[in-house]
Parts: sequence; structure tokens; C-alpha cells
Amino acid sequence: MDDLRTWIEIDKKSLRDNMEQFLKLLPKKTRLMAVVKSNAYGHGIIRIAKSLLALRSFSEGGWFGVDSIVEALALRREGIKNPILVLGSTLSSRLREAASENIILTVSNFELLRAMGKIKKNPEFHLKIDTGMHRQGFLPQDISKVLKLLKFYGLKPGGLYTHFAAAKDAAYPTYTLEQLKKFNSAVLSFRKAGFRNLPPHLSDKCGGLIRHAAASGGTLLFLESHLDMVRIGMGIYGYFPSSEANLHLQDKIKLKPVFTWKTLITEVKEIPAGSYVGYDLVEKVNRKTKIAVLPVGYWHGYDRGLSGIGEVLIRGERAKVLG
Repeated sequence: MDDLRTWIEIDKKSLRDNMEQFLKLLPKKTRLMAVVKSNAYGHGIIRIAKSLLALRSFSEGGWFGVDSIVEALALRREGIKNPILVLGSTLSSRLREAASENIILTVSNFELLRAMGKIKKNPEFHLKIDTGMHRQGFLPQDISKVLKLLKFYGLKPGGLYTHFAAAKDAAYPTYTLEQLKKFNSAVLSFRKAGFRNLPPHLSDKCGGLIRHAAASGGTLLFLESHLDMVRIGMGIYGYFPSSEANLHLQDKIKLKPVFTWKTLITEVKEIPAGSYVGYDLVEKVNRKTKIAVLPVGYWHGYDRGLSGIGEVLIRGERAKVLG
């Protein structure tokens, strides 16, 4: 690192330790999807995916969740053959490409569903049900129409899923459990309509469509939401979804941050009491203060919103960001 002023380090051992802890939480029938969307939350999608595949307990049945078909194709180009689900929206112009590369798509609106029905070779897809997050997804009242279109076009979804809005605190379970109830009701509607077959590359132990609802918070705090698969994002990178979850589970699971952002101290000086630091005189020190200059700016990705409130570690000790 002699020629760098600032860099990041990824702790692969902590990554794998975090993943192992989540795998141990799950019943045998429940798959784990490692969410590596948005360049693995900045950790590097290829680096993270290959590190996880080094774990035999994950590599033999693990899924990857990505934001876009672009990220899915990047994984395929690296020779990764595990199931990949695109969690974000996909343009209809890229449906054939998804099919040819065995990439599973999310269908969450009628426009894409109709587009799927108009091409000869469809990619595998999961339907997203909006049970209360109110972003992507078919609302419960849309389900009868969805079922009619699926039968009209001869389409068979490989899975159904939803996303919890507030599964970060076990002390307030009402909304999450209500979402789960709505989702289970939707699953029942699909099963009654005859949509029970799993994709051919999966075993039949799930008993029908692959159902998934829980992200990191739901997986840790709502065991009844594990279903056939869980989607773990921030958890595998070493972060609890909330301070409440951390307090609730600190004796049961230990997560270690995978990402460390490091830099050098390029200048140290003492400034007298009453001195101002930074643009617009936003910070004033009330006593003689030793300050250190770090060569990191907004263009490196340091959020301007952390001005005056952020902290750094210097030899293990916390130091406030001034100005």
C-alpha cells in the first residue's frame, strides 16, 4: 500500500464466518440467497460471490440476488452457474438474453408479465407480491388477474416472494406478521390455481413454488418467515439490520464487518483555542486542539452529510471529524 493514500480492505474470513452463522440458523429445507446487488453494496460483486462459493455449504445450493441483468451477466461471465435472481426491474428488450443465460427475473407488474407472454422462449421468473412495502409488486387484489394472465399465456412462475417493511424489531411484530399472513394467502391462491411445480433443477422438498419473504431482519427475528428461501444482504457483510436486532441477538450470533476503509494521516498540527475549521467556519474549537488531516474527500465516496458528525479510528481510538 506504499503508493496509495486511501484504500479499502475486504476480510474474506469474516465474510465466510458471517455466512456460516446464517446457514446454521436455517432448517435444511431452506435455501439461502446471498444478496450481492449494487456491486455487493460496494464490496465488489465478483470478489464477494467467488469468496462465498469457496464455502461448500453455500456453493452447492446457494442463490445470488442482484439488482439488474447487467450484474447477473457479470456473474455468468465469471463462470458462476448458481441460480441468480434479478431483484430489480428488467426491460422487456432483455428477456431473451435472460433466458439464454439462465437468469431468473422478477416480474412485478402487468406490463412485463404481458411481455413475457409474447415471446417464445421465456426466462424463468419469480412473481413479487406487494404485501405492505408498497414498492415493487402485485397487490393482493391483483392476484386473480395475474392468475388469469398466467394461464392465458401458459406461463409458470418458479417462485413467489415479498419484502418486509419493518422486520427489524421483534418487539413490534404486528406489521411483519400481517405481511406474512397476506403473503401466505397469496401463495394459497396460486396453489389452488394449480401452480405447484418447481423448476426442474430444484428438488421437490419445498412442496411447490419457491416462497421467500425474509431478508436479514426477518431471518434473524421471525423464524416463521424462513419458508423455502431467505435473502441475506447486509447480514453477510457484518451488519445487523437495526440496533434492536443487535441487542436481541448479541448472545446468539456474532457478525463481523467485512469492509474497512483505510487512509493515511498526511498532516498533524495544533490549532489554538477559538480557531475555526472547514468551509464557512462551521466548526469552532474551544481549546488548543491537535488535528490530523486525512486525504479523503467527497469524490472518494465520503458522504458530505457526515461533516461534523462522522468519526474515524486512529490506532483503535475514535476521533471526531471536524468541519
